[in-house]
Amino acid sequence: MATPQLSISGNGDDKHTLVVVFLRGAADGLTLVAPLADDGYYRYRPRLAVKKNEAVPLDGFFGLHANLRPLEAAWKDGDLAIIHGAGVEDESRSHFDAQDFMEHGGLVAGGWLGRALRARGPSRSPLGAVALSPTLPECLSGAPTATAFQSLKEFAIRHEKRPQFPAELQRLYALESGALRDAGTNTFDAIRRVEAIPTNAAPDNGASYNERDDFAQGLRQVAQLIRADVGVEAATVDIGGWDSHFVQQTTIEPLMTRLAAGLAAFRQDLGARMGTTTVVVMTEFGRRVAENSAFGTDHGRGSMAFVMGGGVKGGRVFGSPHTPGGGTWPGLTPEMLDGPGDLPVWNNYRNILAPVLARHGTSEEALAKVFPDYALKPLPLYG
Repeated sequence: MATPQLSISGNGDDKHTLVVVFLRGAADGLTLVAPLADDGYYRYRPRLAVKKNEAVPLDGFFGLHANLRPLEAAWKDGDLAIIHGAGVEDESRSHFDAQDFMEHGGLVAGGWLGRALRARGPSRSPLGAVALSPTLPECLSGAPTATAFQSLKEFAIRHEKRPQFPAELQRLYALESGALRDAGTNTFDAIRRVEAIPTNAAPDNGASYNERDDFAQGLRQVAQLIRADVGVEAATVDIGGWDSHFVQQTTIEPLMTRLAAGLAAFRQDLGARMGTTTVVVMTEFGRRVAENSAFGTDHGRGSMAFVMGGGVKGGRVFGSPHTPGGGTWPGLTPEMLDGPGDLPVWNNYRNILAPVLARHGTSEEALAKVFPDYALKPLPLYG
C-alpha cells in the first residue's frame, strides 16, 4: 500500500505497506462468511443463520453476509482471500488472554509486527508504523518507530506562545551529526509532507468514506499517508464491539456495514497502489456454533480472517486442510466441533501472517524470530 521514497522510508525499492485491522471482541466468522450449503449450520442456528436468499454468493458453498456486499468486487477481482477456522491455540476463550497472545505472537516479549519491522532494519521515517488509535497496540511493541494518533493534525510540533519553536528546534538538530541529525531531518521532512496534505482533499478514484465513522476516517488517513510518500510500512486500525452474547444481529450488523464500507472505500481510493498494499482483517477468536437463548452466541474458538491486496490468491475460501477429498469444509456435526461446540482452529493466525510478511520483505530466517517457538506452515495465499 505504499510508495515511500528512499530518502525517507529506508526500505529502498520495496514499497509495500501492511494494514492490520483488528475486530476486537471476537467476531462471529459464521455470520460474516456463512457456510450456506451446510445443513448443520441451519440446525445449530435456526434464528441467527444467514439466509441463503439474502447472502452474497461466493463459491457455491459460502456466502458473505449482506452487510458485507461492498467487498464483493474485491472477491470477484481475485483480490480478497477468506480464511475460515482462523485463530490461536489458546483455549481460554478470554478476550484479554487471546488478544494478548495473538498480538505478542505467542508467549514472548514485544509484538509480532514490531519484531517484523525491526527485522527489516532501522526505519528512517517517524511514520514507519502508525496506529490510528489513542495508544499503540501491543502488536507494534518493539517497532523501530511507531506513532499513535487519531488525526493527522496531531503529528506536528507546535508551541502556542513561540511560533518560531519548530524552526529553532530544526536548527538545533541540523547542528548534530550521525543518527541524531538524520532522525531530526526525517522527522521534519515527514511533518512537512503531512502538513502539505490538504485537509479537505477528496479521496482518489471517486472513493467515498463515511465522515461520521472513525474506522473509515482512520483508513482514509492511512491512504493519505501512503500517497504522501512518508514511508509508512505498517498501519493498524481497530473496530471494537464484536462481543455478541445478546441480540447478535443488532450488535454486529452495523459493525459489518462499517467494516465493508471502509475497506471498499480504501481499496477504491488507493487504486493501483493496492498492488503494493495488503490489508489483513483478524479477530481474537470466534463464537460458539450454536446460538444461545438470548439471540446471541457465546465465546468459541475458530473464526475467520480476510487478506486483501496485491498478489493475493483471492476469490477463494481457505478452510480445513484435513478434509477428505481435499475439500475445505467438513460440515458442522457434533463430532467435528471442538470442546463445548466450537468451530475448530484449522488455520493458526501465524500461518496466515507469515506469507503476508514474506511478501513484505521478511526473510524466512526472520520469520522464525517474529514467531519464535512455533513451526510455521504458511498458507498458500500467494502464487
